[in-house]
Amino acid sequence: MPWLMILVLLLVLLLFGAGFAVKILWIIAAIVLVLWLLGFVSRSTGPSGKRGRWYRW
Repeated sequence: MPWLMILVLLLVLLLFGAGFAVKILWIIAAIVLVLWLLGFVSRSTGPSGKRGRWYRW
């Protein structure tokens, strides 16, 4: 029966770790989104005075 308790504790640790990682990933995604929007809004103009494309393809 002690193996069942160990299994439950391992499952709790795994779920807690996954939840923490997902929260960190959401924060990183929000920061990247803000940086991308700032770059999109503040892009420079080209030699002809028009704004360039926001992508590099």
